Amino acid sequence: MASEVLFYLFAGLAIASAVSMVWHRNPLYSAISLVGVFIALSCIYVTLAAPFIAAVQILIYAGAIMVLVVFVIMLLNLDEDKPLNRLRYLYAVGGGLGLILLVQTFFIFYAVMRAPNQAINAAETPGKTLSIGRAMYTEYLLPVEIVGILLLMAIVGGVVLARRLNQPQLELVVEAELERRNEGDEKDDYRVAF
Repeated sequence: MASEVLFYLFAGLAIASAVSMVWHRNPLYSAISLVGVFIALSCIYVTLAAPFIAAVQILIYAGAIMVLVVFVIMLLNLDEDKPLNRLRYLYAVGGGLGLILLVQTFFIFYAVMRAPNQAINAAETPGKTLSIGRAMYTEYLLPVEIVGILLLMAIVGGVVLARRLNQPQLELVVEAELERRNEGDEKDDYRVAF
């Protein structure tokens, strides 16, 4: 009974935070509301006996990723935008998709309530750290390695995209500085070349 009350409490908090995230016009407030959603989901994971997933939810999503999101929002310095009149039809599309999602939610709730209750073996709960580690490094070793390689490729690609191989403005600044110092003969020196 207590776990059911806690579930409904945290689910209500997650839904309220999600509505707050969509409702706010300021993207920074929306990001803070998203942190509330992540924390509520983490609490739900704890009530479902999945402490590892709850800790990962807090550390990675509510911590690291939301710091990056807030950092990008502050870097972009988004101002209040005027509403676009040409996109008014999207309200009807969003309402229709929201109604479909609501019907699916009620269908899943109905199907879960009709399913027979089965006893759960606490030793075999899938959210335990030992079972996750055993599955990751035995039966799912190849997908874990592929994800690691994909992440490495994404990092290398980001570095390549961020680095400019040809930086004419920077070279002009270096040449102007060397001429100002009367060190024009060092222009071709490998130590100042970019």
